[in-house]
Amino acid sequence: MDVGSWSSSPSKIKSRFSFQDRLFRRKNSQENLDRFIPNRSAMDFDYAHYMLTEGNKKGKEKENPVVTSPSREAYQKQLAEAFNMNRTRILAFKNKPRTPVELIPSSILNPPPPPPNSSKPRRYIPQSSEKTLDAPDILDDYYLNLLDWGSGDVLSIALGNTVYLWNASDSSTAELVTVDEEDGPVTSVAWAPDGRHVAIGLNNSHVQLWDSHASRLLRTLKGGHQARVGSLSWNNHILTTGGMDGRIVNNDVRVRHHIVESYRGHQQEICGLRWSPSGQQLASGGNDNVIHIWDRTMVSSNSPTHWLHRFEEHRAAVKALAWCPFQANLLASGGGGGDHCIKFWNTHTGACLNSVDTGSQVCALLWSKNERELLSSHGFTQNQLALWKYPSMLKMAELKGHTSRVLYMAQSPNGCTVASAAGDETLRFWNVFGTPQASKPAPTASTDPFAHVNRIR
Repeated sequence: MDVGSWSSSPSKIKSRFSFQDRLFRRKNSQENLDRFIPNRSAMDFDYAHYMLTEGNKKGKEKENPVVTSPSREAYQKQLAEAFNMNRTRILAFKNKPRTPVELIPSSILNPPPPPPNSSKPRRYIPQSSEKTLDAPDILDDYYLNLLDWGSGDVLSIALGNTVYLWNASDSSTAELVTVDEEDGPVTSVAWAPDGRHVAIGLNNSHVQLWDSHASRLLRTLKGGHQARVGSLSWNNHILTTGGMDGRIVNNDVRVRHHIVESYRGHQQEICGLRWSPSGQQLASGGNDNVIHIWDRTMVSSNSPTHWLHRFEEHRAAVKALAWCPFQANLLASGGGGGDHCIKFWNTHTGACLNSVDTGSQVCALLWSKNERELLSSHGFTQNQLALWKYPSMLKMAELKGHTSRVLYMAQSPNGCTVASAAGDETLRFWNVFGTPQASKPAPTASTDPFAHVNRIR
């Protein structure tokens, strides 16, 4: 090779390298794209193919128009908008701008407002009693029922041989009756639905009916039992009594021969009686650890009535019975010292719905009239009242203050206050179910007989 060709090669190499450098810099620059050369990375080739092929067909259709319905044209227009087919450009000459990257997500800088709280605010439940009264000589007997709160807002309590009345409106106390030593002590009390008459069960197997307003004995029911009467329950004019002899008797207090029906099924003392709110079913619990459900439609006046259901799942005496006010055919029951359980029954099918071990003797049960809650009173070891949420049976509160087992409970007519009496000879009042809701005033009745007729003037 000659010298001339060798000398010219460095300049050619230099010029070639300088062109490559310029080309490399142009490829790396987004600002130096040629406006006449389309950018393939920014193009939609499927759409371009469609427009080049189908677009010609549309042009021909315009030359030879075919009559189409307005609904079809509207459908095609909506379809084109949905698939982004209203574009006119096919070629793209620059890239789309990049989506900005958020250093801090907007959800953190501008959090969405919290959803409105539709649930009710949690109710405050006082942990101590709002009032405490002395109850000397009250019997510490699990099988008796010595406390009741009538619809007239008067509380009756039996202390030994005496029945006292406590008026909740003015906190006044009055003695109703003191029975003789050979007849007493008083073993049960129960208010009639009218809130005026009260039934008193005695240790001598008799039952007395008293007018509380006049402090007068109306009549004495005899012959139904052969031992003390520890349980009473009203169903309109029918007073049902349960005795130590295991008998259950329906007494019609309006007639002279008051015994109208009898129930036989328990082998030991009756310690719990409750009529359902409908008055169709009666629940009875006994010292034989058995619960019976009796139905009014199966009542027979000639022979003892047979039970509808018989529950034997409790392992101790069953005194605590409570019908649910918001669900028909739902009964709650509580077992004694050897059982510790609260059980729930469907009295229509006879099925046990749930069982909860409370850890101590269950003495009494009360349903809330305003909420889905259940209150239970207990014995050893804590002698407390427990508030449960139904149906989860989560414990909402424990109310302590009694130093002996809480044998008796009664609920005020408005359903908010509960009175409890225990073997420690105290009567305590608890605001456990909240304050009464303000009732709306009833609309005043118009005396105009034509008040419903529209007038012209």
